[in-house]
Amino acid sequence: MSIKLTEAAATQIKVLLTEASLPEATAGLRLGVTGGGCAGYSYTFDLGKEPAHFDSVFEQFGARVFCDKKSYLFLNGTEIDYQKTTMSQGFVVKNPNSKGSCGCGSSFST
Repeated sequence: MSIKLTEAAATQIKVLLTEASLPEATAGLRLGVTGGGCAGYSYTFDLGKEPAHFDSVFEQFGARVFCDKKSYLFLNGTEIDYQKTTMSQGFVVKNPNSKGSCGCGSSFST
C-alpha cells in the first residue's frame, strides 16, 4: 500500500513549497505521527527540503510526501486531502488504520 494524495492536497503542497522557497524537485510534505492529542496519537505536518535517509517517499500529481518508518506503521493506506470551506481550511487525513478520532479530527486512536 502507500500514502495517497488527492489532487487538491498535491496542489496545496506545491503552493506551500513555493511560499517557503523550497525546490519542488526534492522537497515535500513530511507526514508523521506522535503520541498525544485527545484520542492518543496526533498527526504532524512539516515541509522538508528532501527525504531523510530511511523515509518512504510517495509522489502524486507532482507533489511528494515523506514519512518515517515508525509513522508509516500507522499511516499505510492513508489518503491526504486538502479542504477549504468558509469556516476552515487544511489537510484532512483519511486513515483506514484509525479506530477512532477526536471531534476536531486532529488526533486518532488505534
